[in-house]
Amino acid sequence: MLLSEQAYKKIDREIAKYPADQKQSAIMASLSIAQDEIGWVSPEVIQAVADYLGQPPILVQENATFYNMFDVRPIGKYKITVCTNLPCALRDGVKTADYLKDKLGIGFRETTPDGVFSLVEGECMGACGDAPVLLVNNKHMCVRMQAEKIDEMLAELKASAKGAAA
Repeated sequence: MLLSEQAYKKIDREIAKYPADQKQSAIMASLSIAQDEIGWVSPEVIQAVADYLGQPPILVQENATFYNMFDVRPIGKYKITVCTNLPCALRDGVKTADYLKDKLGIGFRETTPDGVFSLVEGECMGACGDAPVLLVNNKHMCVRMQAEKIDEMLAELKASAKGAAA
């Protein structure tokens, strides 16, 4: 089995939320569980989820490639998604993205050489009034991210990555 027993138990809880003939409804949750465990959604993960749910692999692949919360290639330990949609762009979202690109030395869809950070351009995160908005690892929203706050966040994440590696 590609995933841990615990991951499959979590997927089973998601499957149980739907009628028996609607297992495809658990695809997104299953991909999220797998990505949390493996770090990204590889072709093998897509196949494993498809097999487990009894769905065609293309159906799982379509979900994995459509939604930008899923990473279909390896990424850094911390994925930073920057909202650059119009409301955020008007409130320094693009400026924030440029600052991060410069600070990390990478562009969108790239990972720092040390494997700690990946940078992604994101769609609306529903917090336009708090722009500029960042999302870390699809789970932690950071708002009103000016240069000083970004520097603090990056330092904390880098220290955390070093601590985890030790």
